[in-house]
Amino acid sequence: MRSALVYHPHMAAYRFGPGHPLLPERFTLAIELMRAWDLLGGGADQAMEVAPDSATREDLLRVHSEEYVSLVEDERSSARADATHGLGDGDTPRFPAAHEIASLIAGGTCRALDGVLAGEWTTAFAPAGGLHHAHRDRAAGFCVYNDCAIAVAKATAETPGLRVAYVDIDAHHGDGVEAAFYDRADVLTLSVHESGRYLFPGTGASRDVGEGEGRGFAINLPMPPHAGDAEYALALENVIAPAVRAYRPDVIVAQLGADGLASDPLAHLRLTVAGHARLAAGLVELAGELCDGRLAATGGGGYDAFSGTPRAWACAMALLLGTGIPDTLPQRWVELAAASAAAHGFPATRETRTFVETPTLEPDVPAEETHRLAEIAIEQTRAACALLSG
Repeated sequence: MRSALVYHPHMAAYRFGPGHPLLPERFTLAIELMRAWDLLGGGADQAMEVAPDSATREDLLRVHSEEYVSLVEDERSSARADATHGLGDGDTPRFPAAHEIASLIAGGTCRALDGVLAGEWTTAFAPAGGLHHAHRDRAAGFCVYNDCAIAVAKATAETPGLRVAYVDIDAHHGDGVEAAFYDRADVLTLSVHESGRYLFPGTGASRDVGEGEGRGFAINLPMPPHAGDAEYALALENVIAPAVRAYRPDVIVAQLGADGLASDPLAHLRLTVAGHARLAAGLVELAGELCDGRLAATGGGGYDAFSGTPRAWACAMALLLGTGIPDTLPQRWVELAAASAAAHGFPATRETRTFVETPTLEPDVPAEETHRLAEIAIEQTRAACALLSG
């Protein structure tokens, strides 16, 4: 199974400044761990490394408005204009060359999906992508351009009749991608996320199932806080797998946000790295069963940037390659991650093995109650969507 890592070092300039929680180290350290595990290089059992071009203006405009793209391009725009379109001093502040860097990330996700569809590789990973909150005319949730939606919109425009299953396991609802395809039947959007009652962006209820021709082709599973490996295994078995099987896509696009990990400081979920890997493995298996293995993956959120997120995404690369996941973290990578953490004022990781987790505080909700609430959420999602209830 051929695979590709689609990445350019300039993507690491997607940095909002001191104190901002979204750090490019989440994917740069993941790539360094892939190298340390000998997963890259293009040889047997290795992914080829592909440097993409930036997304074209035409491709950006498949999802975003002309006014918004022009505003992002214009670094001299007024504070009022920026605030109207979600840029400025909030969650998504401006940073130098934002248009160029965000366009390059969008181009990376487009290249990953295009290469899968063209048969250049069976699977591909664009770890800097997954910026799923950007909307047609505004930035949101640390996202300037919605690379996932842009890549899917480009692919479906260039290949009429293509059926895409977009599966999003980020802790935050994939609202921008859902909005882009809410009235379309050729793109299934399926988001498993922490309930919007407790977490940004506050959307993604099970009753939100699409509209018009797209009714039934948006699926949302809002998980309760503290949901972990057991609850996500139920989600895979009872929602993700049956929905994707019922839809029968030509390709799967997976947003593999790692902010559902128990070590993540922004969400309230309790996945382990092993649990995240089981979800990714389930998506790889579904792609093999339904669409000749075709799967394009992105990164996404992940705010344990110096340990949990890099480990989760390096595991994902191994799974996309169809190789085993090493049990140990190479000492040189542990030292690199520790030095990087220290440079940003974070404590160094204590882990030296891939699937060993530093203990975290126990939740104040019994595990049995969390499991019960997850079962209820799954039942509500299944009842709301025709693909699952029919």
